[in-house]
Amino acid sequence: MSRAARHAPSVVVAGGGTAGHIEPALALADAVRRLRPDARITALGTERGLDTALIPARGYPLELIPPVPMPRKLSTDLMRLPVRVRDAVMRARDVLDRVDADVVVGFGGYVALPAYLGARGRVPVVVHEANARAGLANKVGARFADLVAVAVPGSGLPGEQVVGMPLRRSITGLDRMSLRPQARHFFGLPPHGPVLLVFGGSQGARTLNDAVAAALPSLLRAGIAVLHAHGRNGSAAPPARGYVATPYIERMDLAYAAADAVLGRCGMTTVAEVTAVGLPAVYVPLPHGNGEQALNAAPVVTAGGGVLVDDAELTGERATAELVPLLTDPPRLAAMSRAARSSGHADAADRLAHMVLGIAGADGPAPEQDLWRANTQAPRRGREPWAQT
Repeated sequence: MSRAARHAPSVVVAGGGTAGHIEPALALADAVRRLRPDARITALGTERGLDTALIPARGYPLELIPPVPMPRKLSTDLMRLPVRVRDAVMRARDVLDRVDADVVVGFGGYVALPAYLGARGRVPVVVHEANARAGLANKVGARFADLVAVAVPGSGLPGEQVVGMPLRRSITGLDRMSLRPQARHFFGLPPHGPVLLVFGGSQGARTLNDAVAAALPSLLRAGIAVLHAHGRNGSAAPPARGYVATPYIERMDLAYAAADAVLGRCGMTTVAEVTAVGLPAVYVPLPHGNGEQALNAAPVVTAGGGVLVDDAELTGERATAELVPLLTDPPRLAAMSRAARSSGHADAADRLAHMVLGIAGADGPAPEQDLWRANTQAPRRGREPWAQT
């Protein structure tokens, strides 16, 4: 029996920077704790982004390492990159030694690359790629990872296994129908009739906001109420009965429960959550980047659970043409809801947690043990020279 099976397994998650990296890391951490309540979870992060706000609030210890952003052009930052990588890798390695890590799970971004390189040849590595096109950190980590897990197929990473996007239990366990009366009361929405949920990220999305403002009279005439998260930097439509606007939605579980359909972007977290709760959606990919948002939504659209509209084509008229027929046709809503749910992976966090604990040699229930001894055991690995990249 492995040491991790006999004692509390030590799992290090590296998913700092943006909520898109942090949330799946914390969802995995929660799932590991459900399977092994004795597990010791450590999160790697940086002082940039949302790490210091989100991770401690969820009850997990946070170890800070220097961020390693990749310069996009020739500059003095590019010249300093090797030194920054070395310093970050050495700091990550110190953390891995101190917590006696059994496995490192990375989710891409600034934190993942130093974690992968610090673990190379010393600690098993699991890579999770959320997007249809993999980022640089995960491309590097996948070269020597023990497991490459992806949210959607076709990432291009070697040996990918499709598990879906790890999500928090408040989303995957959501009973929309039973929670609907409470959810609609919470937001001040009508108790009956269809509701459209619109959101485009914490900063808002001008295309979505403008389209909603133009389509709002037609939506309201059709008896469709609108819950609109317009973003901290975005603008709402003029006030109207049946229209609820807010800069940001803290209780997304209640927003999903209140809604019958979604108009939004198609980042992987959004697609994963919307499909997990079984909501039909009109997806509008962000027009920048390498086109991964459209690829994220492709499996859902193919299954019949969503519609894809280019950002340049989303006018008020197009929004009306897509949304009014959908939201006023209950059989179609029900069919698209079933298709959306069938294309999702609501069990992704639990599946990935089983895989991670299996690689750590600790899958299965926690044995009876002296937890003080398990949590104070001296590290078993000696220090090694910094691994070559």
